[in-house]
Amino acid sequence: MGLGSNLERPAGHDKALAPALSVDRRTVLLAIIGMLVPANLAHGSDSAGEIHGTVVYRERMALPSGTVVEVQLLDVSRADAPAVVVASQKVTGAAGSPINYQLGFDPQQVRPGHRYALRATISAGGRLLFTTTQNHAVFGDGPNQTEILVQRVSQSVSLFGEWLVEDIDGGGVMDRLRSTLTLSEDGAVSGSGGCNRFRGNVKVEGASILFTPLASTNMACPPAVMNQEQAFLNALGRARRFEIHQTFRKLVLLDEEGKAILRLAEISS
Repeated sequence: MGLGSNLERPAGHDKALAPALSVDRRTVLLAIIGMLVPANLAHGSDSAGEIHGTVVYRERMALPSGTVVEVQLLDVSRADAPAVVVASQKVTGAAGSPINYQLGFDPQQVRPGHRYALRATISAGGRLLFTTTQNHAVFGDGPNQTEILVQRVSQSVSLFGEWLVEDIDGGGVMDRLRSTLTLSEDGAVSGSGGCNRFRGNVKVEGASILFTPLASTNMACPPAVMNQEQAFLNALGRARRFEIHQTFRKLVLLDEEGKAILRLAEISS
């Protein structure tokens, strides 16, 4: 009997086979996609669907409490559109570099012909501290770049924060003696002259600044320490304007004639 001959089949036979054939085709398609996903998913990966690596930064510093490290797998195929997040993981409790991560993802979302990269950020208190500035490619022709280097983010310096005195009236300050000033957005002022603690209030309008008389403790210290403390408090009382030097992260207080009477450096949190 020829291939073109009509074969008698039971009624409904073709319909009964259709769902089974559909399932078989779907299974085969998924198997093909699985074969197209790169086998070397990442250095140190134990199985498909995971990327292991580290987030590193070069600065010799500890991370503040409450730090959150986020690692993302991105589809960066389209240069004219934002990257698409394929998977992400957040790591808490990190104290410093390097920071281990283990990012899980769905291999079916890794498509042949697309380009993929890893991105990492480190944040604390809602403020971005570090972020990636280089391309860390994965699933390409070259090795997977699972060690993610992040760079320190330059924060805009605000008047409100903690400052360390570096110079008083052009005469410098004593080594190893910390005179500090803390300014709060609600107008509160506090700090240390080096011996005694002080507190009070400040009024800020544009670039103008005016400190109210400050109340301080009354401890006795060596004469040189007391002299610097008194000079510091006197300068605060004479301050009328301020300047912030963003590049060097400095605060300069000036008197009513525009003369610099205090230079302070930002104390990083």
